Amino acid sequence: MSLFRTKSVEQSIADTDEPEFRLKKSLTAVDLTVFGVGVVIGAGIFTLTGRAAHDVAGPAVVISFIIAAIACGLAAMCYAEFASTVPVSGSAYTFSYASLGELFAWIIGWDLILEMFLGASVVAQGWSAYLGTFLQQIGIVLPEAISYGGVVDLPAILLVLVLGGLMTVGIKESLRVNLVLVAVKLFIVLFVIIAGIMFINPANYTPFVPESVPTESASGLTQPLLQFLSGLEPATFGVGGILAGAALVFFAYIGFDVVATTAEETKRPQRDLPIGIIASLVICTILYCAVAVVVTGMVPYSELNPSAALANAFAFHGQTWMATVIAAGAVAGLTTVVLTLMIGATRIIFAMSRDRLLPGGLAKVHPRFRTPWVISLLVTVIVAVVAGLTPIGVLEEMVNIGTLSAFVLVSIGVLVLRRKRPDLKRGFRVPLSPVLPVLSALICTYLMLNLSVETWLRFLIWLALGFAIYFAYSRRNSRLGTGEFLAPRVVAPPKK
Repeated sequence: MSLFRTKSVEQSIADTDEPEFRLKKSLTAVDLTVFGVGVVIGAGIFTLTGRAAHDVAGPAVVISFIIAAIACGLAAMCYAEFASTVPVSGSAYTFSYASLGELFAWIIGWDLILEMFLGASVVAQGWSAYLGTFLQQIGIVLPEAISYGGVVDLPAILLVLVLGGLMTVGIKESLRVNLVLVAVKLFIVLFVIIAGIMFINPANYTPFVPESVPTESASGLTQPLLQFLSGLEPATFGVGGILAGAALVFFAYIGFDVVATTAEETKRPQRDLPIGIIASLVICTILYCAVAVVVTGMVPYSELNPSAALANAFAFHGQTWMATVIAAGAVAGLTTVVLTLMIGATRIIFAMSRDRLLPGGLAKVHPRFRTPWVISLLVTVIVAVVAGLTPIGVLEEMVNIGTLSAFVLVSIGVLVLRRKRPDLKRGFRVPLSPVLPVLSALICTYLMLNLSVETWLRFLIWLALGFAIYFAYSRRNSRLGTGEFLAPRVVAPPKK
């Protein structure tokens, strides 16, 4: 049996008609755009802007955001082409199965599970931290043992349990809640931008690109892999600082790829998926750049607080009441991120279970809600335990390396599928192919090399575990391995 056997696009689409595994098609382009904005606009807009400006880029951090947006835009176009061609749950996993083969599909599915499980847990803890800040500002103090950083992070656990129940009831119901929270989050972000304009001092933009200065380099396992391999000493500010800032703020955009996991629940996937993926990225880029311009104009970049730039920028001007507003916005904003990542994780595992790379019983769909309720329960329990009991801080880069590896394989997969199946109908095509997909893969690889050596070691351990499971179970039990296929057919819709 070949390690690179592929599952045809026709077979992937036919699988979606199997009554036991059929999901409800209810999402529109607006739903998908809200979904994307909901997961991308999170903690990054409240903290990452100040950190990048203060540490590496100065006021030129706005250019860093634009460079990062271009890098994400290239990957987003590759996702949009695949999603409009293979409208099946599973995102990069499904795309890789149809183009690069089962082994690559397993690797990328395994990486995406890591990204979304760990991402949801990390963000749930961040939500708990912001909730504690907000409650303190209105005079409520939670017991230390059951709050953020305590023995058990009870708020994070309760959040995950509530969202897990909502996720099980239905994707459309989840997105209705998501729509309300995204609206609150966008209102607060826009309010901060508009209010902040009044406190801008043009002198704070000079110098716009601070002069480059050498910086103390990390050593051992904490240094970036690129530095370890090249021996180059890092510098901050200047042109190099702008590029370093782009590598840093790139991770504020992570999440738009989760839109592709809902392909099977979209009414018109060939049209709506590209719109949802690209529109959400454009909206988020505009908001990030606006926040960067306002914050660096309000406070000299050297005086920005790297951990809470927005709140402290207003406190710098005596507007302490804004800290409460921003904390409330962060609570609403991070709720949508946790919900979206949990939904993404269930759809990845659903696709892998339906292909029997994971036990097929996990992919059972609830007869009434038409959602993968067994997987939803599993995801909820694991995320709640990890968020409530585990100090995750040092593992946050694992989210990034899993995402970037998916971007690289999707970019390559677009070229492979075009060569193998030029006859397929594509609702969206990446322009200037093969230049843009190759550029996307190269940029994402460069960003991966900027992650620490210890992150790469953990990533290799995770891959080794994944290979062990694949060769011990998945390769022999997969539908391609057993020859179990579903013939394309028309199936009557389920009774309402």
